[in-house]
Amino acid sequence: MSHERSQSPRELKMLNDPIPKVTLEMAIPTIVAFLITSIYNLADTYFVSSLGTNATAAVSVNQSLDQIIMMGGSLLAIGANSYIARLLGAGQKERATHVLSTAWFTAGLFGALILVFGTLFMHPLVRLLGATSTCEEYSIQYATYVLMVAPFMSTSFVMNQCLRAEGSAMLSMIGMGFGGILNCFLDPIFIFHFGLGVAGASMATAISKLVSFGILIYPYFSGKSLLKISPRLIRLDKEIYYQIISVGSSSLLRNGLAVISAIILNNIAGSISDSVLAGIGVSTKIMMFPFGIILGFGSGYQPVAGFNWGARRFDRVKECYDFAWKFAVFGSILMGLLLAIFAVPIIHLFSVADPEMQRIGALCIRLQCLALPVHAWVAMVNMLCGALGFAGWAIILATSRQGTCFLPIIFPLAALLGGNGIASVQAIADLLTLIPGTIILRLAIKRIRREEAAWLDGTEIKI
Repeated sequence: MSHERSQSPRELKMLNDPIPKVTLEMAIPTIVAFLITSIYNLADTYFVSSLGTNATAAVSVNQSLDQIIMMGGSLLAIGANSYIARLLGAGQKERATHVLSTAWFTAGLFGALILVFGTLFMHPLVRLLGATSTCEEYSIQYATYVLMVAPFMSTSFVMNQCLRAEGSAMLSMIGMGFGGILNCFLDPIFIFHFGLGVAGASMATAISKLVSFGILIYPYFSGKSLLKISPRLIRLDKEIYYQIISVGSSSLLRNGLAVISAIILNNIAGSISDSVLAGIGVSTKIMMFPFGIILGFGSGYQPVAGFNWGARRFDRVKECYDFAWKFAVFGSILMGLLLAIFAVPIIHLFSVADPEMQRIGALCIRLQCLALPVHAWVAMVNMLCGALGFAGWAIILATSRQGTCFLPIIFPLAALLGGNGIASVQAIADLLTLIPGTIILRLAIKRIRREEAAWLDGTEIKI
């Protein structure tokens, strides 16, 4: 069975290198990038925590603003990643270039809309996100500069994902990683040296996002990438948007539900106390480390699976998933044990004078560590569905963690257990996702076998 493709070294690697080798080569730079992103998200909270619990709560509230910006960017980025990987696997490079440019400029437009409307409605925005009267002003200070770089953030998501789709995970890591490292250095300078407080943390984040954007866009204009970005390459093609949105909608819905869940969680926690709000916010950012590793690994294996699916290498698609879920679950067990053991000293780094914040934060970390292996496995099933273009199943799984398995239990748990219920809701929701994950995996395996049989019989499948 021949395939029309240019057989570049990157493409040959995807098709011929051992699955563990190529998956880890793709995943490790992605994991590093996610870890650095987690570090600089946590750096803001760490340095701001010295300004008091109210300031810490404000930064935690504004995590939802990042997720709002991420919603549109990730819709286009994840969808384009999957479609481009499949197109490159099928040798359709020109079509892949049109997909990239279309997604990139659409993401820029989305970011510009967030900038305009977020700035116009700043006060109601931060209150909606969960800011209390005691931390509202801090929230506005932080949101101001983040909104200014919203267009650059949303287009960076697209470039980051599409570099991975073409096998350039290292370039993606450099772009995301350097900005994150820079933020860690800028935070204390702006917050303390210049005395700008929470606004300084926001400025440092904004500058770091701009630097990441500059690094990520460089390969596309220097000839170091397989694909190009240009207004002339935009195609307002229904099929392109369908492919992007059908797969990317799982990410959109996941992030949208994450925003809704975070807003509800913040408002309930804030109604109890700023200590509970800060404890939940800090523990969420700490858990971004294992979640980032899992997501980074999944994002590394996803284009490998998608590329081989496009190339009709069904044997490698199945081998890729088998390796991915075993590696992810084993790694999550190790990470969960480590974090659970050191939960108390870690949370103490962010508050030395607020026992309630420390207690809620440590409880939340430990409970989520218990559910971490389930989260890792479901994430790999979800990534498989996205990689192969099984959009409906990807949407169901993407919306379960902070949607169908989360929203129905948050109010009863909060009413029955108060702060402890809020701390436990995400862990319980993660365990519940095991049910849809098991059902969808069985359906996905049947679909793969059906497509393989059709290909062997000489029937073309749709990329």
